[in-house]
Amino acid sequence: MEIKTRFTQMVGCKLPVVIAPMFLVSNPDMVVAGCESGALGTFPALNIRPVEKLRDWLKEIQSKTQKPYGVNIIVNKSNQHAQKQIEICLEEKVTFFIASLGNPKELIQKAHQIGSKVFCDVINQEQAKKAVDVGADGLIAVCAGAGGHAGNISPFVLIPMLRNMFSLPILASGCVVHGRSLAACLTLGADGVLMGTRFIASKECPVATEYKEAIVNARPEDIVTTYKLDGIAANVINTPYVKKTGTQLSLWERLLFRYPKLRKWIMAQRAWRSMPVLMQSIQKPTWKQLWGAGQSVGLIHSIQSTSEILETLYKEYQETLPG
Repeated sequence: MEIKTRFTQMVGCKLPVVIAPMFLVSNPDMVVAGCESGALGTFPALNIRPVEKLRDWLKEIQSKTQKPYGVNIIVNKSNQHAQKQIEICLEEKVTFFIASLGNPKELIQKAHQIGSKVFCDVINQEQAKKAVDVGADGLIAVCAGAGGHAGNISPFVLIPMLRNMFSLPILASGCVVHGRSLAACLTLGADGVLMGTRFIASKECPVATEYKEAIVNARPEDIVTTYKLDGIAANVINTPYVKKTGTQLSLWERLLFRYPKLRKWIMAQRAWRSMPVLMQSIQKPTWKQLWGAGQSVGLIHSIQSTSEILETLYKEYQETLPG
């Protein structure tokens, strides 16, 4: 089971699929299951607290698979542990990084010292150019409809636009569920895909059953964009709790958002207030259900193992090929 692209040749996996790093969702079991099934499993460094335990996660993954895997680092100033996270990852020889929400220059420079690759989340050509200018090895085109923090440009525009501008490998993120969507992304100019929502509804995913069932039962129109998590647009399931609390920042927050320093303070406050609800929703949901997901929920109809998901994706991809 192998699909060769520039991305798979660069990182050493069999399938051009990255299992997305999902905040409070991804864990070592998901990473290992993805890697052993041919994909590249990843997780966010922010999922581990205290930061010193990050090394334990890395060693656990390394003890269960010899395949390449990756770590997501939030590189803006809100992540006070970024330096330590990078230090531990480099000491443990992590070969693949995803940089999000900030300037990746320092991460790229340090990762390149040991030969590791850094791909950067981007939602438009401006962000992509900044990433390329500081030495990114690849781009992740976060398109409209993706789960969690997402862009607002259609993949039919963003992917070919980035391909026309840059020669780096590109991963497509947003609404990728099956082999047909993988084939479509490769046709548009991507070298692989990043899938998140589909793997929430996997047997290895540690979230509450209610969350998985919500993914399976939701429709695309049930996905709404909220700014209340941390001030940045994020796609979530429109649960009764989301309907009750709303999706927009307050008037005074929107006014203060015009000022960069105050914007960072508001984002930090929002993130701090959202954390307990997010954790409760994922682990032991009450009526306060705050579940990140993308529009791909409309194509997810069952909870399967990671290997089953990837085997089906590969079979569907092969069926799309001419002849």
